[in-house]
Amino acid sequence: MNNHFNFELTQFPKEMKLLLSLLKTERKEEILFWNEDWFQNFDWKLFLDLAVHHRVFPILYQKVKSLENEHIPSFVIQFLQKEYQKNVFRMLQLTGEMEVVAKLFGFHQIRTIFLKGPNLAADLYDNLSLRTSADLDVLIPIENLQKAEELLLNQGYTKDEYIQTVLNDWKWRHHHFTFFHPVKQIKVELHWRFNPGPAWEPKFNELWNRRRRSSFSKYPIYILGLEDLFLFLVTHGARHGWSRLRWLMDIRELIKKNIDWNKTIQLLKKNHYLQIGGQALILVSQLLNAEVPNEMKKLIIEIQTRRLAYDALFYIKQMVNLHHYPLPEKVAQYHKRHLITLMSKTQKTFFALSLLFPYPEDVKVIPLPKYLHFLYIPLRPIILILKKTRKRAVTRRV
Repeated sequence: MNNHFNFELTQFPKEMKLLLSLLKTERKEEILFWNEDWFQNFDWKLFLDLAVHHRVFPILYQKVKSLENEHIPSFVIQFLQKEYQKNVFRMLQLTGEMEVVAKLFGFHQIRTIFLKGPNLAADLYDNLSLRTSADLDVLIPIENLQKAEELLLNQGYTKDEYIQTVLNDWKWRHHHFTFFHPVKQIKVELHWRFNPGPAWEPKFNELWNRRRRSSFSKYPIYILGLEDLFLFLVTHGARHGWSRLRWLMDIRELIKKNIDWNKTIQLLKKNHYLQIGGQALILVSQLLNAEVPNEMKKLIIEIQTRRLAYDALFYIKQMVNLHHYPLPEKVAQYHKRHLITLMSKTQKTFFALSLLFPYPEDVKVIPLPKYLHFLYIPLRPIILILKKTRKRAVTRRV
């Protein structure tokens, strides 16, 4: 573990401290348990809520079932066992569907890279049962989106039409379409980018040239190269405030792999994500006892990187779920500010410029026929003024 500095975790409840203690240790004899008095008034419901929220119950079950510790009630082990078994069946179901999608797209010559799902569990943990996955995330070239959508619809999937767009801003402001199969109860996210824009990231052809083939499937399942996977996982986790410890567990397992860290640094630097890479390494070293690779230690001594890591504790401590809308006002404001602080100076400049490009909501402010939507570009400053004026008027009435 890197000991340049230490987090003050006194703000965490003891239920969270126990969960972290179980997660961070590799051997049974290293697991830290406090004395009997410490377990007085221990909230086991909160402990289980944390396990489910952070999606780490599969690993916790593997730990607690072998402990034979008198302080852990039987109902806790039984609950974890039940959730573990449900996850095993779910991962097997997703594995089957992943091969269906891979074969479907492969037959129609659509190059496919699976970002998350059972492939990530097999790649990082060598065991499908030790990681949870809610859906399949598939990255394809943007020019194949329409064909891939048709194929999924023909397979019984329905598309979530939540994305509104003007002047095709969906291509860079968004990063995936969502499809759901009502019978199989499976969700597929069809990506053409890692993350929403504006942001730098490798082109599909670069990722394809560096791809790996997953070893757990007979049919060719392609996954990201290790360095690209690190970039993807740290940007994804940072964008979500590292609000689930599962994402940090992924980083801990990934850094054990044979990664070329010099190439990783170049990749992070090229795409303006050095401080995000450092944030992830600080969090995983401080919370989960991971050893920071020597080549990466220079990333974690920057003051701004440390500040970003401390800021992420807000999400972990508050058990924030960014997928539940509407977010509490305090959380929404904090997250909005945090996303800005994650950006490099260059990213902040491009983000500011992107605000001058029309948004779908502008159509409601000044309705124009589609063939005149290009006028929203010069009208953008006026629309911003109108929005602020209307907001003030509403505030006064309230």
